[in-house]
Amino acid sequence: MSMWNHTTVTEFILVGFSNHPNLQVPLFLIFLVVYTITLTGNMLIILVTSIDPSLHSPMYFFLRNLATLEIGFTLVIVPKMLVNLLVENKIISFAGCASQLYFFSFFGTAECCLLTDMAYDRYVAICNPLHYPDIMNRRACFQLAGLSCFSGFPVATVQMMWIFSLPFCGPNQVNHFFCDAPPILELACSNTYLFEIKALIATVLFIMVPFLLILVSYMRIITTILRMPSEEGRHKAFSTCSSHLVVVTLFYGTASSTYFRPKSNYSPDTKKLISLSYTVITPMLNPIIYSLRNKEVKSALRRTLGRKLFSEKM
Repeated sequence: MSMWNHTTVTEFILVGFSNHPNLQVPLFLIFLVVYTITLTGNMLIILVTSIDPSLHSPMYFFLRNLATLEIGFTLVIVPKMLVNLLVENKIISFAGCASQLYFFSFFGTAECCLLTDMAYDRYVAICNPLHYPDIMNRRACFQLAGLSCFSGFPVATVQMMWIFSLPFCGPNQVNHFFCDAPPILELACSNTYLFEIKALIATVLFIMVPFLLILVSYMRIITTILRMPSEEGRHKAFSTCSSHLVVVTLFYGTASSTYFRPKSNYSPDTKKLISLSYTVITPMLNPIIYSLRNKEVKSALRRTLGRKLFSEKM
């Protein structure tokens, strides 16, 4: 807390969607439904991939970890946003804002790295199938998942300390629905140019490097698939990674427009809509994408829900 002693701001106001007062209740109902679907879908993914023996493979191990991160990711943002849609006092404490930014950065960075792990898993499965069981063994999977989670801690810690070591003298209105780095920086009472350079370097290292690794993996995957003699084999190989490719496109496509163009000419409302896409909508779509486009997951869901219904009747 000593690094915050020089600031006069003790709390922030999350403006959110308060400039549209007639939409507060409708937005609350919409986001509540979306959040419920997000939690239900991701918890079902965790449940099914944990108890169904046919899904005890590296691909579904990483999918289970992704679902866990998505739950944490939305838990940091959505409950506070829902409360603020119903109350006039949209205050968040200085420490609460710092904590929200910290965990948002942690889960976001960990998800970037985990998506890279999932791309590597598909690369080994398609490009080196004979050695897949040896390369993607249980120990390797735990190490990759653990490294992804661990990567979130230094990024979140450094970013939070950098931002909240700046002086905040007022105003204290964050023109966003959660404490994200760009709108908070706008409230700082000092020159933030040096921080923006550091943030850009961190973004390149912990967001673009994983993305480039994903691109390299898929370049190799596509090359291998095109060389397959059988059309059925090509279709089967592509179907095993198509869901992951859609998720990566959704996540990076929307997030990059925010963090690579922090000084963009987008209006505040447009920036909020872009943020909604990767903080609220994408976590809801991920389990739907993996369920609808994956026969094994759909079959496991039917078996799991069937056993649940049968046990209740008994």
